[in-house]
Amino acid sequence: MRSRFTSLRRLISRWRFVITQQCTPQQLALIPLCLFLLLLILLGNSHQQPDVALIQTRLNEAQPTETNRVPPLEPAQAEINPTDINSKIHESEIRGVWITNVASSVMFAPWGIPRAVRQLAKMNFNTVYPVVWNRGKSFYHSDTLKRLTGNAIAPMISLTHPTEDPLAEMLRTGHQQNLRIIPWFEYGFMVPLGSKLATQHPDWLTARQNGSHELHESNLTGNRQSKATFLSRLLGSGAPKSLGWLNPLHPEVQTLISALVQEVISQYDVEGIQFDDHFSLPADFGYDPYTVALYQAEHDGQLPPNRSDNADWLRWRADKFSQFVGTLHDQVKATCPTCLFSLSPNPANFAYRFHLQDWRTWVANDWIDELVVQVYRDELDSFEGELAKETLQSTMDRIPVSIGILTGTWRRPISFEQIRQQVVSSRDHHFSGVSFFYWDTLWSYFTPESPQKRRQNFRELLADKPL
Repeated sequence: MRSRFTSLRRLISRWRFVITQQCTPQQLALIPLCLFLLLLILLGNSHQQPDVALIQTRLNEAQPTETNRVPPLEPAQAEINPTDINSKIHESEIRGVWITNVASSVMFAPWGIPRAVRQLAKMNFNTVYPVVWNRGKSFYHSDTLKRLTGNAIAPMISLTHPTEDPLAEMLRTGHQQNLRIIPWFEYGFMVPLGSKLATQHPDWLTARQNGSHELHESNLTGNRQSKATFLSRLLGSGAPKSLGWLNPLHPEVQTLISALVQEVISQYDVEGIQFDDHFSLPADFGYDPYTVALYQAEHDGQLPPNRSDNADWLRWRADKFSQFVGTLHDQVKATCPTCLFSLSPNPANFAYRFHLQDWRTWVANDWIDELVVQVYRDELDSFEGELAKETLQSTMDRIPVSIGILTGTWRRPISFEQIRQQVVSSRDHHFSGVSFFYWDTLWSYFTPESPQKRRQNFRELLADKPL
């Protein structure tokens, strides 16, 4: 009984600190409504009632740790290590899913992560890409961000996970289910212009030719859907009204990203790390003072071309960015040789032309261990046309290549039949597997079919199949 009171006091003390010291007035005002909407969303994800016994056990047993390293697994799981999990999965097919914090309940409920992990294991998934970096905030305890922003972890996450951060919990529960956990740096170089990173280090931001730092959602053409919905503003601790882009060519920005990656791979027993299409430089950016001076130094004082799509200007910026990718890859391997360097980009031509993301060169230089290409298309002919492109086919000869499939958004649900057709097509084209964007649209009351039917369909579709 005394231990329960001690845990409860510790929990209340932690919540009081987060609420009074780390939450903004706007966030405080949203807490009651967030909790109400969170309950509605949780009911939408499952017919089951919250596992009260599990929650009580977790609150009673959870103890604060002196370090951020994931606690040892239970004795029965002690022999599991990242290399074993990666090897086992590559013998079959990759069946992954992205878990984000935007319009999602998983990160915000005490029982959200263990429930999600159990469901995914039952549905024959084997890989999870949980968000660890979003909107200038981390979802693990980051000493780097603590020094820069004053917050070691996103305040709302700290409120709902006072004793164990989401990444540690995901690894502990996921490894017990033999799931591969690859932390996902979702926002890449994108940050809110109102964030402390942007306001305290304006020289870190890149700019358009007119000097604007702002990136509108409409500029993110391609696969991504706009996620700044009302619910996402609430469950995402306040979606930013305007976004900027950290300059990936700036040495201090590179140091920041490298430090975040090093924290994850050195303090947690992960199978790797993943970046996506936000790990890039939008083609109409690069006119900031630092990049302009660097270009002039290498071009006899000439200014960059006025047209952002000038071929030489595209190539110069892409090559500079690629140099950083190679350095980051080497740093990862030096710290964690077994960690995979995973990338989830747009198709190659689009990625290069609009995001200066020359991932074909990265693959050729052996900087990428796994590729998960986002092929978010509704029409099957268009989907299969992307799969048949020579770049993907040749890349398959070098590394595992999976296909990213959209399972829907809050505003645009997708039928399971479309998902099924795309999975079957990916297998027919002999790819290494599939990954779904994102968890909350796999099965819920917001999907076209009932949650029970969707889960049954996924279980059958993802039954073990040899490559």
